[in-house]
Amino acid sequence: MWAQFWSSYGETILGLYSVSTTILVIVVSFLIFMEKKNPYKTIAWLAVLNVFPILGFLIYLVFGQNLRKRKLIRSKYINEIQHLQGIIDRQIDCIQHIRDFDQEPLKSRKQLINLLLHNANAPFTRSNKAEVLTDGQKAFANIFAELEKAEHHIHLEYYILRDDSIGRKLKDVLIRKAKSGVKVRVIYDAVGSWALSKKYIKDLRDNGVDIQPFLPVMMPFINNKLNYRNHRKIIVIDGRVGFMGGLNIGDEYLGYHPRLGKWRDTHLQLTGTSVHFLQVIFLLDWDFASGEKLADQSDKHYFPEIKGFNGKLVQIAASGPDSDWEAVRQAYFALINSAQKSIKITTPYLIPDEAISLALKTAALSGVDIKIILPGIPDHKIVFWASQSYFEELMEAGIEIYLYQPGFIHAKIISVDGEVASLGSANLDMRSFQLNFEVNAMLYDKELVDKLDADFALDMAQSVKVEMADLALRPLPLRIRQSAARLLSPIL
Repeated sequence: MWAQFWSSYGETILGLYSVSTTILVIVVSFLIFMEKKNPYKTIAWLAVLNVFPILGFLIYLVFGQNLRKRKLIRSKYINEIQHLQGIIDRQIDCIQHIRDFDQEPLKSRKQLINLLLHNANAPFTRSNKAEVLTDGQKAFANIFAELEKAEHHIHLEYYILRDDSIGRKLKDVLIRKAKSGVKVRVIYDAVGSWALSKKYIKDLRDNGVDIQPFLPVMMPFINNKLNYRNHRKIIVIDGRVGFMGGLNIGDEYLGYHPRLGKWRDTHLQLTGTSVHFLQVIFLLDWDFASGEKLADQSDKHYFPEIKGFNGKLVQIAASGPDSDWEAVRQAYFALINSAQKSIKITTPYLIPDEAISLALKTAALSGVDIKIILPGIPDHKIVFWASQSYFEELMEAGIEIYLYQPGFIHAKIISVDGEVASLGSANLDMRSFQLNFEVNAMLYDKELVDKLDADFALDMAQSVKVEMADLALRPLPLRIRQSAARLLSPIL
């Protein structure tokens, strides 16, 4: 009798579980469907949900739904539009009438400049000096030298800020400058900097540094892939000097990572009116993170008059989920499509969506020489496998792929025809295109692009070219891992 009872009870429980699981799958599938995500992302979510219903539901709650954040971020975007619209309107009119834009090389880049004016609210600036900083040693030396010169304010915004040797050196400088009367403000991403110690933050606050997290989360050490992260790396000093690029604040960026070793990265130092737009990005992010509105563009302390510079045309483009347009994705797409001779790409992650992949293959088949440098030593294996899954189809179109050997390459650069280049924080992946807050500089200056191309040549000389024969010899387990990583890449 008891055996019959437990058998019947078990069948009832299993039946209820089956029914509830089916209802759960149907409801969540409907929600995913109605969100109108990228089709590949929708398929990936539905596959996970149907194979692992309960686990898939929990993962979706963590990674997929961010309705509260979307509302907050949308208000941020509205503020940004109000801030920049006057400048944008004037420049859209100017670009039609300034003679320089009807002469090469700017004539062929006029469409890209115009695109970023419209989709990223990114004014172009001409009164600039700029220096490409090819490694962490040079970048941090310049950063600390300029921090020491600060008189009114220091603004820092970083995805990763670590309590290690370089992080403590930065802390000491910021505290000393704050005590001298300089206003010091710091934004750190709550997920990227999840390991930042409470003592580090307390020391800064206790000594006059205002430090704020960007979109704090409850369990960042578990949810390390949460959406809507601030991936930017920005420093603005007195509104006159700025830094941006690929380097975060951590010892690994100086080559001290125990496994990855040498860290190859690229940063950019700017002086001139382009710094004003790094400042705008920081002030908007500060308003969003702290609720404090600091200044508008009439405040000469934050937007000082720039005199005596000319020549280097730079366009600072911010992108993120606060915009109606995927500005980085569209800029990369336009860059690739504008190429006549060559495209040189350096990126730590290569997970293009269908449009970028098609643009690359179309350019290569049209005769454009395309070379891509990726890390030979991965920092994240799943992302590395996903990147590898694209090799064969890109190489079939004639694209050359190289794997950097001395350590980890983290620079994010696209150079086209030796005339224009993008340098910044955005990777060539769907996370940077759709989910992260990023900032890139478009450089329309041959001297700067020549420097980036020279660095590319040195990196390529230290890289191994991937051959079709190597891909053919991949063992089946590796092929399976690469295919699985690619399938999941839209939600990674």
